[in-house]
Amino acid sequence: MENPDLTTRNAEKFFFSRRRTILRRTLFFGTVLIVNVISILWLADLFYRMQFQKAHYPLLAIFALLNGLLTLGSFHAIFGAIDMLLGRKQSVRISKLAEGKTGPLAMRHVVVIPVYNEDSVRVCGRIEAIYRSIEATGHLDSFDFFILSDTRDLDLWVIEETSWTNLCRRLGGFGRIYYRRRKVNENRKAGNIGDFVRTWGGRYESMLVLDADSLMDGADIVKMTRVMEAYPRLGILQTPPRLIRGVSVFTRLQQFAMRLYGPLFIRGLNYWQLSGGSYWGHNALIRVKPFSEFCELPALPGREPFGGRILSHDFVEAALMVSQGWEVWLAWDIEGTFEEAPPTLVDHLIRDRRWCQGNLQHLWLIFARKLPFSVRMHLFMGIMAYLGSPFWFLFLLLGTWVAWDRAFADLSVLPFDGYAGRWFGVTGVEQSLILTLAIFTLLFLPKILAVIGALLTSRIRRSFGGGFRIILGASFETFISMLLAPCIMAAHTMMVLSIILGRAVGWGNQNRETDGTSWGDAFRFHAVQTLLGVAWSAVALWISIGPSIGTHKPVNYAFTAWMLPILLGLLLAAPVSVWTSRSRYGLALLRRKLLVTPEELNPPDVILLADKASAAVDSALDASLEQRRGLVAAVVDPYVNGVHVSLLEHSEITAEDEALAERCLSEGPAALSKGELSELLYLAPAMLIMHRAVWLRPTEGIHTVWTQAVESYRRRLDQAPSPEPH
Repeated sequence: MENPDLTTRNAEKFFFSRRRTILRRTLFFGTVLIVNVISILWLADLFYRMQFQKAHYPLLAIFALLNGLLTLGSFHAIFGAIDMLLGRKQSVRISKLAEGKTGPLAMRHVVVIPVYNEDSVRVCGRIEAIYRSIEATGHLDSFDFFILSDTRDLDLWVIEETSWTNLCRRLGGFGRIYYRRRKVNENRKAGNIGDFVRTWGGRYESMLVLDADSLMDGADIVKMTRVMEAYPRLGILQTPPRLIRGVSVFTRLQQFAMRLYGPLFIRGLNYWQLSGGSYWGHNALIRVKPFSEFCELPALPGREPFGGRILSHDFVEAALMVSQGWEVWLAWDIEGTFEEAPPTLVDHLIRDRRWCQGNLQHLWLIFARKLPFSVRMHLFMGIMAYLGSPFWFLFLLLGTWVAWDRAFADLSVLPFDGYAGRWFGVTGVEQSLILTLAIFTLLFLPKILAVIGALLTSRIRRSFGGGFRIILGASFETFISMLLAPCIMAAHTMMVLSIILGRAVGWGNQNRETDGTSWGDAFRFHAVQTLLGVAWSAVALWISIGPSIGTHKPVNYAFTAWMLPILLGLLLAAPVSVWTSRSRYGLALLRRKLLVTPEELNPPDVILLADKASAAVDSALDASLEQRRGLVAAVVDPYVNGVHVSLLEHSEITAEDEALAERCLSEGPAALSKGELSELLYLAPAMLIMHRAVWLRPTEGIHTVWTQAVESYRRRLDQAPSPEPH
């Protein structure tokens, strides 16, 4: 029997033709290839001119890879700039399908928010803002919301329940905003989303997947759903989130850079990927049916870190969708999409450790059969985002070896001037300077193009606070990024080595707020980078000074000067990590309007709504108080106990369950294991028995944890202010 979905898609005209897609990709990657080949030949000729050494062969091979990656990244910005110059009318925009469409949405859609040990009040605040923003469009009836909890902290679990209840009460959201906590959090976030799709997904045409720190404008969400309804071939619609709420210097640098330079890269990425885009795991709209049919992720062969469950599931889910004929588009012009970033370099690298393992798992998949070209390119770029660092590190080591050899071996120079010398009349020094200039041009050209574009566009220039602030911010960001790059290179290299050695990563919650990294933590975390910097600096100085000792040769500091940016980044890893983590310095920059973004100078409505959100907080239903927090509140507080029990499935209590509840009452929750406490929290009869007991039994019969919680109500009444006399 013919597949009706396939028939519908085949009858639908392509938004962008396959022939034009091939032409664009040929132009883009052909240009990248030509520039890289010219660079490789130029360096090979320079090596021949210097007299080839053994180390030159691997150096040339690694240069081919690293320069290819650099050229690829730079040409994303170049093609993005060209696309911007052509104007919006000439750009490929999938969102055009929603233009001019009004009236109610034809299908039902759902917003899903997976959470794991998060601040539930802040999460619910973002949901409140999105809810009210969609409500303002008049299309709220077409949307449901699901909080999908994988929280393992039992206290946070109870706080999530009370926050959700308060949110629903204040918004009138019962029957529209749902909360579900999985008892077993199998396969992390991918398993959480998969469980939702299998259980409730059939009700909805599409789901908007958000992270716990995601925020999206309601009008843009409605626009995305209109695109989904208008184009049956569309499987995933990804948006480019903007970073917000950066307080530390580190996050302010990130969000400024992403906001200023990011649009160029996004437009360049869209230029060639078109319908073969990728999925970044959040702030994306997904058609539920094909996702359910084709995106179930199998376990990889072997054990972690290379085998087992796929950590970076999003890339693979997009790959499976595209390989089955569905289209994945990047809605680059959707602007009301936001997220937050880790506040410190240490937190950033801890998160990178998980992403590194997930992306390296894609080595299993990149050579799989029947994968389209765009899918392989996305997997390749994801892998090289981390594998590039060890290659860069090796390139620098080999370069140090060559410099040492040349300094101490007194190698003779061949009389042959090389092809560059013959054809262009350049000396060896000039040839090396030309190559260096070309590499630095590729490295800094994206930033230069972004700054020029911002300065020449009055709307963008004003949105960043003026041209002077753009130039000053870009210069400062470039300088700090140069200091951070060697530290990140060394950290990524250690990550890759640890994964090769078989060390798998755990699943931890992300730190979203901090007052900075302590000096002790910084020196412990960056100890390897610091020691590496000390040792490498000594070697570089010896290469410069050593040959002149006891001879009449002049000291040549060329190699030390060449390595200085790398060495400074390694030596200053800990101080820079500490300084960039400080919120007070970030706030000082904000007060002076340095590194500011348009979202800070002119906040969108949905951010203002999130800042004012308070529906999740109600003193009448609160499980976050000091004396009765979380699990204790679920037992003692009548309202919290009522909410918690109402969310549990019906169950019968056994003698063993009663004995466990009695032990918890008499010995306190600290006497039970986490697994035993979790079992109690899932037993409605046991929770009711314990609630009655803490209020009715004499204090001698129960643990002080419960008596102190009950006593806290009395103190609250005693401390209440007396009414003023009339």
